[in-house]
Amino acid sequence: MAKHRSGFTALYNKVLNFNVESLFARHPGPGAPRVVFFNQNLPASYFDPKGKPKKEHVYPTNQVISSKYTIITFLPRNLLEQFRRIANIFFAFIAILQFFPEFSTISPGLVIIPILIVLSITAIKDGYEDVKRHQSDRHVNHSQARVLAGGTWVNPNMNGRKSRTFVRGIVPRRSLKRKDVEASPATKQDPDIEYDRADSMEEGEHHVFGHTGENLGPHWHRTRWEDIRVGDFVKIMDNEPIPADILICATSEEENVAFVETKNLDGETNLKSRNACPALTDLHTASDCVSKRNAFSVECDRPDTNMYRFNATVTRNEEKFPVDVQTVLLRGTVLRNTDWIIGVVLFTGVDSKIVLNSGGTPSKRSRVERQINPQVLINLALLAIMAVVCGIADSKIEGTKYPEGAPWLYGADESSDNPRINGLITWAFALITFQNIVPISLYISIEFVKTCQALFIYFDYDIFYAKKNQPTIARSYNLSDDLGQIEYIFSDKTGTLTQNSMVFRECSIAGTVYHGDPEEEEDFKKENSTEIVRDASNDSSYASTSARGDDPTVPSAADATIVKLSSGVLKHFRDERLSQDLARAVEAEPDSENAAQARSLNGFFSVLALCHTVLTAVDPATGAIEYKAQSPDEAALVQAAADAGFIFRGREKEKLLLQTPFSKETERYELLNILEFTSARKRMSVIVKKLDDQDGRLFLLTKGADNVIFERLKAGADDLKRTTEAHLEDFANAGLRTLTLAYKVIQDDEYEAWSECYHEASTALDDREGKVEAVCDEMERELRLLGATAIEDRLQDGVPETIADLKVAGIKIWVATGDKLETAIAIGRSTNLIAEESNIIIIRGSDHPVQQQMIQAVEEFFPDSGILDEHGIVTRAPKSPSTELASAFPMRRLSTGVRDIVGDNNGDRTGGFVLVIDGAALDHALHDDDHKALLLRLATQCEGVICCRVSPLQKALVVKMVKDGLGVMTLAIGDGANDVSMIQAADVGVGISGEEGLQAVNSSDYAIAQFRFLKKLLLVHGHWSYARNGIMIVNFFYKNIVCIGVLWWFQIYCGWSSAYVFEYTYLLFWNSFWTIAPVLGIGLFDRIVDADVLMAFPELYRYGRERTWFSIKSFFIHMLDGVIQSVPIYFIITYTYFTTTSRSDGYSVALYEYSTTMVFAAVIAVSLFNGLNTNVWTAWVFFAIFIGIIILWLFTVIYDAISPGWIVTNVYGNNHYLFTSAYFWLSQPLVIAIAILPRYLYRAWQLGYAPGDLEILRYIRKTQPDLDMATLRSESLRSKPYASSRRRPSSHMSRASIACSSVDNLSLDLRRTQDPRCASRTDMSTGIRSVHRGFDFATEEGGVAMRRMQTNLSERRQSSRNLPSLRQSSPKRSLRLFTSLRRKKSPTLKKED
Repeated sequence: MAKHRSGFTALYNKVLNFNVESLFARHPGPGAPRVVFFNQNLPASYFDPKGKPKKEHVYPTNQVISSKYTIITFLPRNLLEQFRRIANIFFAFIAILQFFPEFSTISPGLVIIPILIVLSITAIKDGYEDVKRHQSDRHVNHSQARVLAGGTWVNPNMNGRKSRTFVRGIVPRRSLKRKDVEASPATKQDPDIEYDRADSMEEGEHHVFGHTGENLGPHWHRTRWEDIRVGDFVKIMDNEPIPADILICATSEEENVAFVETKNLDGETNLKSRNACPALTDLHTASDCVSKRNAFSVECDRPDTNMYRFNATVTRNEEKFPVDVQTVLLRGTVLRNTDWIIGVVLFTGVDSKIVLNSGGTPSKRSRVERQINPQVLINLALLAIMAVVCGIADSKIEGTKYPEGAPWLYGADESSDNPRINGLITWAFALITFQNIVPISLYISIEFVKTCQALFIYFDYDIFYAKKNQPTIARSYNLSDDLGQIEYIFSDKTGTLTQNSMVFRECSIAGTVYHGDPEEEEDFKKENSTEIVRDASNDSSYASTSARGDDPTVPSAADATIVKLSSGVLKHFRDERLSQDLARAVEAEPDSENAAQARSLNGFFSVLALCHTVLTAVDPATGAIEYKAQSPDEAALVQAAADAGFIFRGREKEKLLLQTPFSKETERYELLNILEFTSARKRMSVIVKKLDDQDGRLFLLTKGADNVIFERLKAGADDLKRTTEAHLEDFANAGLRTLTLAYKVIQDDEYEAWSECYHEASTALDDREGKVEAVCDEMERELRLLGATAIEDRLQDGVPETIADLKVAGIKIWVATGDKLETAIAIGRSTNLIAEESNIIIIRGSDHPVQQQMIQAVEEFFPDSGILDEHGIVTRAPKSPSTELASAFPMRRLSTGVRDIVGDNNGDRTGGFVLVIDGAALDHALHDDDHKALLLRLATQCEGVICCRVSPLQKALVVKMVKDGLGVMTLAIGDGANDVSMIQAADVGVGISGEEGLQAVNSSDYAIAQFRFLKKLLLVHGHWSYARNGIMIVNFFYKNIVCIGVLWWFQIYCGWSSAYVFEYTYLLFWNSFWTIAPVLGIGLFDRIVDADVLMAFPELYRYGRERTWFSIKSFFIHMLDGVIQSVPIYFIITYTYFTTTSRSDGYSVALYEYSTTMVFAAVIAVSLFNGLNTNVWTAWVFFAIFIGIIILWLFTVIYDAISPGWIVTNVYGNNHYLFTSAYFWLSQPLVIAIAILPRYLYRAWQLGYAPGDLEILRYIRKTQPDLDMATLRSESLRSKPYASSRRRPSSHMSRASIACSSVDNLSLDLRRTQDPRCASRTDMSTGIRSVHRGFDFATEEGGVAMRRMQTNLSERRQSSRNLPSLRQSSPKRSLRLFTSLRRKKSPTLKKED
């Protein structure tokens, strides 16, 4: 029995979890390993005996499709999706049933029309939505790239056929066919053909132009992305996206390095460096690629989803060369700061990593639609019971009355006409009689209302982005009510919350804070316009210090007179007080009182201008210097130094050029070592030697995290440390990213000894990284503190306010980003996700098991939650926060320079908890059901969760974990291709049409231009749509139950024969004309409260989260209302007419005479009841309430007057008896009043004695229509004791209010810094607990460019190991940095605004 039950349960779950898309989704499975051949024929083993290529060696096309349907699958898939609605199955059954003569009511052809109309309208809507997806796909697939063609080039590799999509099938288009052989004469003037300048080709020099001579040679042909094939050579130019996963052959840069922007894949804003495959670096031109001498093959592993792993081998001339992710450019990335690259295509389309991380387009249904199914089942069960009762009762009555000789049963003893058969027929006929209990017009009404709601969203100017002329678009019309029930939001960071643009906001130098001049709107607009000009001129012709073959017509960086804004930097740093201090410092004498300040200013900005890996470029159009940085952080720092007059003028090999206000000549520094930044070191240092006849000292310049720098400072200067700590705390509380700067002067002999140790460590075979780290740590000691910087990662407009209001609305927000941990935390603080008092719990993949970290976190911070008991985890330590954990190591506090900042009461603070978990830890947790459940329970205890270093697939898995594990409504929002899988996995996907392309928008359900629009989309449109649809649906069921109830009570008096009490036409038009308008009025025009009220009071959103407007409870209440109202409508009118006849001639009344009175009473009662359930009576609502009643009157007057000569009806002449009867006029007011009295009394009691928030606010709006609701809310918040907590500054808030001297308020700052309630940060993988002061710095770790720089420095160091310049230097010098001498100030360079 148990086994049978288990099998039934499995079958039920299988049916319940059935997805239509699983039938039509392609399941190619994991691709096989492949070998791609170039300039050589495929081996015979690739073909079967018939000469056809084997299936495993036919590669998919580069066509990517996010749409659902094709010409072939549209009809079956759409019908299957529609017949997931149980009601549609019922309607189809009833329509088929009426094709049999025994059950026919009207023409069978007319019977099937309603279901066909419903299916057709829905199919048209779905088809229109999918056509839009196809158009978006076409935009991507028809993007163009340069592909090798001409000459003797033939791509031997086999590729499959492209899919004939929905749009392609309907509207055939001529497509350009690929030609793998030489071009025909017709292509001579073809603008899509480009040639390399072979006649003057030098190493690395390329020129693109239309060839004027022989056109049969190798060339680059502009080809659609969808036509790119595995085995093609492609040429990518600067700022162009990568169309497929390609292996780099050669680049325009030194040592074949290329820079690529990967934020579309991993969310990281810094550029990554990639290098060409060493075996293919000679393939510089199309001619080289075509040459048969350059034959090679690439053996690749099977396609996989891991974005950070790529294993392949290049075989050329029988030699093998390894290929890894450092030599590959993935689809979705963008080439930056590189003139061009040439590569070969290895993976296309569905085999590319970005597509493998994206799921298929799901068929989403709203929660309301899913909830309708059980309610329809309830009604169908009720219908079945009513039909069975009618069938049994009719059969019993016929069996009893036939022996008594009932005349209507004459001959009812045949095989086809007897009580049993007639009972069965009555049962089937009852299904037809009472079929309106499940209204077919319900679904078409829902579709119509949701379409209108999508148009309301489209035409809402408040969420229209005028700057780009872009409205908010509903790409899936059927999910509008889900927007009002969201409980969890999953957001990307880059491009969604941030602009990926930096602003150097503040700095602390020698204890003095420079806040920067207040940002004025005019300046911001002016600099934004400059930014646009800069983007437009950002071509590959910039003269760069790293480029080969500089153009002599372009001025060098040393001669440039203008410094322009760097890419990713929004504005210049201006501070009037800083300018005055610098002016005084330049004029200061060495022994004056300003000398110390002069040294600090000189040292601070010199560190900013020298400690980096930035390159310089010169715009040939303006002659302005522009900094090319791998990360916008570094660009902002170097830009700020230039704004202060410390202009980095580029590199000459290992010579750094710096112009400062303190020197008339350009200062030159020799770069000796780079101690590179890593996430473990949290700092970067450079060792430089000043090339000056008077000053040849060695300096260590360092920038990094405050806790790392502070523990390495030289003893003393405690006041400066405390002051800087206070400033760092202020910066962090404002959501700024901080760096601490320090330096030290190195003695020559100290450097010589250290250099030998460093060389030995860097060449060690065992534990090289550990030894290098130890040697670097030895040098980075005894530092002198200079100050700190504060950079703002500029948020999208209104992001902090939006997140704060969404949190007030009760929505939990999770951020999923590919950025590193520090960046994720910094953004969390600036966006209000992490409050000032929040306690941060960090779980990361490390040697310490992830499960143990989660258990420790629960024991430490949530001992009374019962989570461990639920999972059966027994710990050795008592569950008390005061008890030391029984773990691999006890929690310990990190020395931060301020005593007892954290205290012992962590976990008891009012700020709550925010969980931060990285991708490595997620990988462990998500692959085990127990670990996943533990993670989910831990996360739900926290106010927010930040997932960092996560892949696109992990984003989707996190969404599914929450959606399936908690059964909550989820929304995912993003703007890049890396967000597609997350958007598709969530109940509602929102795409932001940002700078990262349209991939997210193409896969989304709603497309918005700014994150801030999400607030009104959810709080107003979502809440309105959910309330309207929920109230409309239950009122739809109610009005049909009234009709069915009247029909049911009539069965008592008609022998349970399933006969109609109404004339059939009235029943036919019940849902079409009489009662449809009031419920549509609710769905279209009702407002629970006005939009400004919902925006001002986000707390009202809880009505949606708590599913107030549509539930089984409200369904049963309205069903009961319908049954109760049908009783007086039927019985009072029936007994009124039959007690004494209404006719003056004494004859009895006819059936349709008194039943028409019931129709009028029922329609008027239903319409007024719907009006009673409408919250706002506008002109449109008045129209909707009364239009059905008016149509009923007009129809009755006309229909009853039609003579049999025109149409034979059963009600001809009924007007004569109906409207002259006193019963008709007197019974209706009485019956209608009795019917709606219970609901009226309840609403009156609720408004007068138990009003809710909505009723109170509606009353306030009615009595005080001019009151500003935002003002009302702010007053109510001020009256609450907890409302004084400080909120984050907005994304464009002027900081003039804090532009006062920090010294004056230093004591207050320090007291607040030492407040034990301030936020803490606990790393569960190490046990370290510290205070977060906003440290964040983004740069590539261990990248190709950095390795090349280190190699060059190592080679130069190896060739000059004797260090003669150091030995000749004077051994005794001042330990002060850059002694300030009074010199003539050099001309200040202009900064291009």
